[in-house]
Amino acid sequence: MKNNLYPEFQNIFNKEAEKIYFSPGRVNLIGEHIDYNGGLVMPCAITFGTYVAVAPNNDNIFRFRSLNFDDKSDTPLQKDYKKIGETWFNYPLGIIDYFLNDGHQLQGLDMLYYGDIPISSGLSSSASIEVVTAFMLNDLFNSGYTKLQLVQLCKQVENIFIGVNCGIMDQFAVAFGEKDKALMLNCDTLEYQAVNTNLGNYVLAIINTNKPRKLAESKYNERVQECQTALKALQQELNIQHLCDIDNKTFQQHQHVITDPIALKRAKHVIEENDRVKLAAKALAAGDLAITSSETILPS
Repeated sequence: MKNNLYPEFQNIFNKEAEKIYFSPGRVNLIGEHIDYNGGLVMPCAITFGTYVAVAPNNDNIFRFRSLNFDDKSDTPLQKDYKKIGETWFNYPLGIIDYFLNDGHQLQGLDMLYYGDIPISSGLSSSASIEVVTAFMLNDLFNSGYTKLQLVQLCKQVENIFIGVNCGIMDQFAVAFGEKDKALMLNCDTLEYQAVNTNLGNYVLAIINTNKPRKLAESKYNERVQECQTALKALQQELNIQHLCDIDNKTFQQHQHVITDPIALKRAKHVIEENDRVKLAAKALAAGDLAITSSETILPS
């Protein structure tokens, strides 16, 4: 698709694109609802992702176009921006807003986006478009951010500009993903280990169920709040900052302080899931894909 973007860009803007950037999507192998609880996740980048073709203009206008959506915008350069409805270009607009508020001088850009990630499929299309935009601006305007800083600013845009209380897993996996490896990431310290995905005769199948999934429209923020409720209860007896600061044994000893049954259920999942990621990483690194179910059962 990369080569096809050049003629498409020419047709839309009547000039040539100067550069094309790409950022992958991601799939999380294990570690669900862990990233915003300071725990371990194990995502990997995928070959599907987001492309953006770009060329500067002298009009001080950010022109957003997409081959996936009909929505488009010609947005004048100004000192800051606000989210506009639920349209796709809020994600790159939020990144631009961050750069401007962080003191960087930008100029108008003509931008053509294309993604081959199935829309709303849970493969982090939003993180992909955020990261590809951040890398593009960082490169074009020599902004000097490190890769980790770009990841962190993309998360901040998702949290504040878009309004989704996500953790850092999606942006980190998209930016740091390696070929044929998964990343075991500590979402608190941001330390990570690349784990060889030695699948042998197995394959990893990503199946599109065509069930739309949009974090901003889901119960994601509600789950975050439920986990916070459990954390606050545990903090009555424990000096912890995140649910994943404790293991399952400690949780069993102190779970009585969580009086909300839904919050208790959420905390139980998070803490046990954190232990499952450790087991999965060991099995995957060893090529032990036939691990028995008894080896993965955690103490009750």
